[in-house]
Order: sequence, then C-alpha cells, then structure tokens
Amino acid sequence: MGDRAPADGDPILRVDGVTVRFGGVVALDGVSFDLKRGEVLGLIGPNGAGKTTLFNCLSRLYTPKSGSITFEGIDILAHPAHRIARFGMGRTFQNVAAFSTLSVFDNIRIGAHSRGVSDPLSDGLRLPRCRRNEDAVFEAASDIVDILSLGSVADLPIAGLPFGVQKRVELARALAARPTLLLLDEPAAGLNHDEIGELASLIRQIRDDLGITVLLVEHHMGLVMSVSDTVVVLNFGRKIAEGAPDAVQQNPAVIEAYLGHAA
Repeated sequence: MGDRAPADGDPILRVDGVTVRFGGVVALDGVSFDLKRGEVLGLIGPNGAGKTTLFNCLSRLYTPKSGSITFEGIDILAHPAHRIARFGMGRTFQNVAAFSTLSVFDNIRIGAHSRGVSDPLSDGLRLPRCRRNEDAVFEAASDIVDILSLGSVADLPIAGLPFGVQKRVELARALAARPTLLLLDEPAAGLNHDEIGELASLIRQIRDDLGITVLLVEHHMGLVMSVSDTVVVLNFGRKIAEGAPDAVQQNPAVIEAYLGHAA
C-alpha cells in the first residue's frame, strides 16, 4: 500500500491485520484497530498479551509478518525506523532512556532535534539554516519546559533527580519533537499514587491543550480507565475487546483474561 494524503475523517492511525511471529510463537495474531485523531486510546492486556510487540511494530523496531500500519496516510512499514519521528510520531520508553550527565534542558533539546532540518555540512560551516534550526530547537525545548513545569530543574543533571521527575523529562523529550501522535510505553511504571494523578492530568493536557493524539500502553488500570476515550484489550496476541472504558471493564472476555474462569 502506497502513501497517500489522509482524507477528512480518516483515523490518524490504522492497524490492520498485524501478525508477528517469533519462531513458532505467535506474538500478534491479526490485530486491527483504528485510533481517531484527538483521542487517547489505552492498549491493555495481561503479561504476554502482545502489547509491547505491537508498540514496537508502531515505532518500527519490529516488522510484522503480515498486515499493515498506516499513520497519517503513510504506510510506515515501507519506511525505516529513523523516519518515524519526522512523520510526526513520538514515543517514550518504560525505562528512562536519558543522557544522565546532561541537563534536563539539554535532554529535551535532543528530542527537538529529531524534527530538525540540519545536516553535517550546514552544522560544520554554521550556515544560516543551521542557526535557524538551533533557534527553533531552543524555542521548542523552552516551550515544553514551561508546559511540564520543569523550569526549576532545567539546568540540573538528570541523574540526580527523583525518578518521577526523570519520567517527566522522558515525556518532555518526546513532546519536544512536536508529534501529532504520542506513544506512551507504561509511563506510570515506578510512580507513586500522587505522581500517577499528576501524570493523568498531563495526558489530558497533552490531548486537550496541545491537540496531540495519544496511544497509551499501561498496566495501571486506574490510569488507563480515567484518561482513555477508547480501550483495546489484547490477550495471547489477539484483540478480545474494544470500546469505551466502562464497557470494556464489564466485558466477560476481559474479566476472564485478567481474573480467570472462576471470576
């Protein structure tokens, strides 16, 4: 399937029949769903359900055996992983993947560079285009520092900061690339109750104020159900439910997947 301009009303992301096998193990089995522009979609399931595998397909770390993934009308499976950020897709990681000796601000600037237009020759010669790009990167990073209330720690090395703050920096770095779709990989992992509440507010702010569509992979059910417009449930690599949070929580197949037959 070739790239095409998205039409009005098209989903920002379409996953269609995605299947992934690792040897004889079927990690994903014909998974399909659409993510509408401006929504938060929660992707959940028990351990081993295939959530991380699907997430890694979206960010092009894995290539499916079959099926298609279309983002903004672009067949992302036809493009290498390093092109995904420039298409407008950003992601965070479950474990903080930061440059620990650099400041918070410099870590965020690195995220902003992924959407830049510089090249080695322009950078080496300090051509006007390079300077304009650096100014744009500085402005983007500054905006995100303000939005995520990181000004008080912006000049500090990330290594000495509390884990919850480090997770916020991880989110800030992804946002600095100005994505239209943000993939959040278990952002609540390692956070305490208060920090999870702050994270929920941030996710809503990202959607409502920045207009960014969000795909959330998360084990914390309270967070998923409180911020998601739609929830997709995987189990043993197959989609077993999709719908509004209230409906999904009452779905017998979902209850069985999490609690077993006795429930």
